[in-house]
Amino acid sequence: MTGRFDLPEPDAFTRTYWDAAAEGRLLIRRCGACGRAHHYPREFCPHCWSEDVSWETASGRATLYTWSVVHRNDLPPFRDRVPYVAAVVRLAEGPRMMTEIVGADPHRTDGDPGLSDGADLEVVFRDGIPLFRPVPRG
Repeated sequence: MTGRFDLPEPDAFTRTYWDAAAEGRLLIRRCGACGRAHHYPREFCPHCWSEDVSWETASGRATLYTWSVVHRNDLPPFRDRVPYVAAVVRLAEGPRMMTEIVGADPHRTDGDPGLSDGADLEVVFRDGIPLFRPVPRG
């Protein structure tokens, strides 16, 4: 994954997460002491500080917590993607996650990409990066 600005550089701890994402699986961490899930991956529980945490495959379902249409970003590779929808989603397992929403329309002239707080979302992957899209209705 080296050599590209938009892909993270895995280390010994995060390699499990990024390898799973490359396979189309979203992983989270769950604490064996308090039972709570968390994201971004850490080697300890941010709720009770226990080191008894393990990887778990997430369902890939989420709800939209908040979002914004980004019209300007001069950093590579984002400058070639504007406008795009940056968001925070609440995973079905509980944790919140920063992401990008695809499948919405950030080009609409009224500034509304057709999203609403609480919208149902599902994970999709682009180049091994987890993103979310609205769940098709019907």
